[in-house]
Amino acid sequence: MFFGDRAVWVQINQLIKLKRYNWPKKLKGAQYESVKRGTMKIIFAILIVTTFAVRSIAAEEPPAVTPAAENPRITEIDIKKYINQPTNSNWESLRVDKAIYEKPFKVSLFKPQNGEDRARLGSMTWSVAAYGFGVAGVLSVLPEDYTGWTKDDVKLKDKWWENVSEVAVWDRDIWYINLIGHPYSGGLYYQTARKSGYRQWDSFMYSFLMSTFYWEYGLEAFAEIPSIQDLVVTPVLGWAYGEWAFNKEQEIRKRSGLVWGSRFWGNISLFLLDPVDAIGVGINNLFNRQLIAAGTGYVSYGDVDVGNGELDKQLRFNARYTIGRPESKYYSRYNDATGDPIDTGIIGLTLGVGHIALDEKWGYKDVAYPEVSLGLYFSKQYSLRLKYGRANELEYVSTTDTVFYENYSLDNQFYFNAQSSTRPYVSVGVGEHIFAKDRDEKYLLWNVGAGLHHKISSNWAAQLDWQHYYGDQLYTHEQTISARAVYRFGRGEN
Repeated sequence: MFFGDRAVWVQINQLIKLKRYNWPKKLKGAQYESVKRGTMKIIFAILIVTTFAVRSIAAEEPPAVTPAAENPRITEIDIKKYINQPTNSNWESLRVDKAIYEKPFKVSLFKPQNGEDRARLGSMTWSVAAYGFGVAGVLSVLPEDYTGWTKDDVKLKDKWWENVSEVAVWDRDIWYINLIGHPYSGGLYYQTARKSGYRQWDSFMYSFLMSTFYWEYGLEAFAEIPSIQDLVVTPVLGWAYGEWAFNKEQEIRKRSGLVWGSRFWGNISLFLLDPVDAIGVGINNLFNRQLIAAGTGYVSYGDVDVGNGELDKQLRFNARYTIGRPESKYYSRYNDATGDPIDTGIIGLTLGVGHIALDEKWGYKDVAYPEVSLGLYFSKQYSLRLKYGRANELEYVSTTDTVFYENYSLDNQFYFNAQSSTRPYVSVGVGEHIFAKDRDEKYLLWNVGAGLHHKISSNWAAQLDWQHYYGDQLYTHEQTISARAVYRFGRGEN
């Protein structure tokens, strides 16, 4: 068996423990060949499951089956055994008491009361956890410069405890891992809950919990200290991507699975939009039974309770079509269908430029720098966001030498005059600044500030901001002034 060969895993573990990646030179003869064969077995097993997943998506129709009445050797159980049944549902199709929106940020993830499919979510969670071990295994054999994962001879348990005991740090992963890989992962977590009938807010909370406790403080903590930006970027941008992917998949299926007029590209697109669900279907097909509650579709057939304890066989189409006007955007469809005030519109991304006047104790000149922030605008009165700014060349006062400078903080904004397009606000937060990317040269900063927020449209706003930073380690004081453009995702601010 691919995954049951203990000798394979012993050899792979030896490979993982190597501190450098010129392992062909370190492993010679039979040892090298054993590790090579073990690695190829794992890759081959992954390819088999992936192939079954793509083939499952590619099946346009269930396989033709001779009716049991015409062939007595075929029973109803046999027929069901070989046909994938969609297991997904969505919040828009549930009958929900609108009163729940009076407390829009209440989390119903653990006590679903509106028809959410908790059993499916539990089944998919176990599968996500299993796939995560596979991803961690792949990352562990990649170069440290690529992943940022440190490898040494410390026992895994001790290494994990050492890492989770540290305060989260600003990591140095390659940009596309942080800005593409993590949001993509967060989107997969999000879709797991969204396809189980949960509303957007609960799906976001599921993504937050999985990315934080399963990944950052779970598997990844065996290799590195949890990352500040990953704790925010993964669930927040994962929400934006996941909701887009959730709706894009429906659009593709409504077009009979075609992309650019091609079923091939349609199959590839459906797999990439949600490989977790697709691999689950592939595993079910591989074993000819439902091991995982996976499978997405918008036509289902089964028993429906019609009252008085009676059941009725019904064919249900789980889709919405707009009649009489052009199809609206997906975020409008969600809000129109549910009345839920919380959707991707509360996600905000800002880009801007700041100017910092550092305390004279540091011996550096003032400098302008670009900054970016990502956060949630919970209401017209309050927002919470992670802000990051950096200067590639911070000059010393006395010499021509320069140093790399970074400043990041988690800030709360409290807005006044909420019903107006122009709203003053005050802010308070905590963060750090760091010199030369040296974690031994980082300093805790508390900040307070004030600013002006002007709404330009539902999706765009401008901000002018002043902040004062205080460092209690060296009793330093810094001042910043910033100008920013704010983009709100989805339908933006109501």
